Amino acid sequence: MTTKRVLMIVTSHATMGDQGKATGIWAEELAAPYYALKDAGVQVDVASPRGGAVPFDPASLKPAGQNPPAVDRLLADEAAQAQLKTTLAAGGVDAASYDAVFFPGGHGTMWDLPVDAGVKRAVEAAHAGGRVIAAVCHGPAGLVSARKPNGESIVAGRRVNAFTDEEEAAAGLDKVVPFKLESRLRELGARFERGPVWGPYAVRDGWLITGQNPASSELVAQHVL
Repeated sequence: MTTKRVLMIVTSHATMGDQGKATGIWAEELAAPYYALKDAGVQVDVASPRGGAVPFDPASLKPAGQNPPAVDRLLADEAAQAQLKTTLAAGGVDAASYDAVFFPGGHGTMWDLPVDAGVKRAVEAAHAGGRVIAAVCHGPAGLVSARKPNGESIVAGRRVNAFTDEEEAAAGLDKVVPFKLESRLRELGARFERGPVWGPYAVRDGWLITGQNPASSELVAQHVL
C-alpha cells in the first residue's frame, strides 16, 4: 500500500502585531495531529512561509510533564525537533503531490499565512488536485487568500469552522489581530458553523475539514484520516 503523505504548513511569524509579544504556532495544534497522523502510518512533512526554523507561542509550552501528552512527546522527539528547525519553504513545495494539506493554528498564522504567495499557491494547487485541505483554530487563516480559477474564494459556499470571534474576544486579542477570522470567512461566503467556546468541534464538508480551537486538533486529524 502506498504511504499517504500530508503537508503541514505552519506559521513563520513570531510577534503579535505591534505589541511585540511573542507568538507563533500553538504547540498542541501541531503536536496532536502530527502524532495522530504519524501513528497511523502517514508521512508528515512540514513547511512554512519562510522555511527553516519555526516559532512556538511560549504560552503553549509548559515544563515537561505539564503539557498535553502530544506536546510532551514533541518536545522529547529529536527527529520532530530537527524537522521543525528545517521546514520546507511553502512556495517551493508541490502541494498537489500530497494527499492532504493541514494548517495548524497559533496567532502567528494571522499575520503571515494570508499574505504569503507560496501559501496561496499551495492551497490553490491542493484544491485543483482534489486533495484534502484541513485547518484548526487560526489555521484557516491560510485559506482566506486562495481562489478558484473563476476568482471565487475556495471557502465560498462551504461549511467551515475556525477560532470564533467570541473566543478571540475572550482571549483579549480581538483588537490585536489584523482581522477576525470568523468574520473574514463569513465575508468570503463561507457557511460558518460553531461549537461551544473552547470545546472540541470540527466541520467536514467534502475535501474541506476545519476545527475551532486547540481542543479540536485531534478531531480534525481523525477527519483527515
